[in-house]
Amino acid sequence: GTSVVLLLPGIIWVWLVAGTLDFTNGGILANRLDPAHAPWLVALFAFGIGKVALMPIHRWLPAAMVAPTPVSALLHAVAVVKAGAFTMLMVMVYIFGIDFLADTGASEWLAWLAAFTILASSVVAISKDDIKARLAYSTISQLSYIVLAAALASSIAAEGGLVHIVMHASAKITLFFCAGAIYVGAHLNKVSQLDGLGPRMPLVFIAFFLGALSIIGVPPLGGSWSKLMIMTGSIDAGLPLMVAVLAVSSLLNVYYLLEPVFRAFFRPVNTDVKVDTPLLTVLPPVITALISVVLFFAINILTSFSQLMVMP
Repeated sequence: GTSVVLLLPGIIWVWLVAGTLDFTNGGILANRLDPAHAPWLVALFAFGIGKVALMPIHRWLPAAMVAPTPVSALLHAVAVVKAGAFTMLMVMVYIFGIDFLADTGASEWLAWLAAFTILASSVVAISKDDIKARLAYSTISQLSYIVLAAALASSIAAEGGLVHIVMHASAKITLFFCAGAIYVGAHLNKVSQLDGLGPRMPLVFIAFFLGALSIIGVPPLGGSWSKLMIMTGSIDAGLPLMVAVLAVSSLLNVYYLLEPVFRAFFRPVNTDVKVDTPLLTVLPPVITALISVVLFFAINILTSFSQLMVMP
């Protein structure tokens, strides 16, 4: 619905103003679009690309968690949810242009909306006892990191947004795989049910711990690089308060992502729970967790690609 009502008019507007729809380094709207109209065009794209999942158009994403866990892992980490964030990044870089956005301030309101979504969705995640629901609201928050990176009108922030797509993918798919392994092995899907489960499923919860640390932004996990780049871009864009927003977000991440690990290893064992974890459910999260570690050391490779996409 939003694609027809909002995105299509935005695309037509670009065509009428620029005479082309080609993605071009540096953008195609400078000296063509009235700066006073630019925030409205940004809004058409931001809300027209509904899969960006900004509040209040985010409810479709938690609803997708009803899918089987392997499908949820792909939806939340790699496929559908990343499409909107990536599209928004490309539109801001190749249609509007970073310099045009910086000169006009057309996307600053979007940065504040993304900041609100980052914090609000993290608070909602804390209230969720269902593991997949908690991870779904975490995804909303992390997608807003990418939108924030796009809206800051800073090259280093845009690069950080692209890197964050990769870093979040490896970490979040790890967490969803762990949720699936817990359900298969112990038939549990609530955070409050995980007490004492860690020693009986150690590899699963160690993988969960590593994935959580990457999303929180702790070295040597990949997510630390992308968060640092977005923070640096916030200062570069003249919005240092966004650094505080990201710092508070990381603290909220600590609470809602490490609570399952704390319960699993530091609460008394529930002897009523029978555990039988097949090896094939343990290996995937272990592998993807290790990928999050490898990505930390492969940052130069990732930034070389991100620079090619962002630099004019």
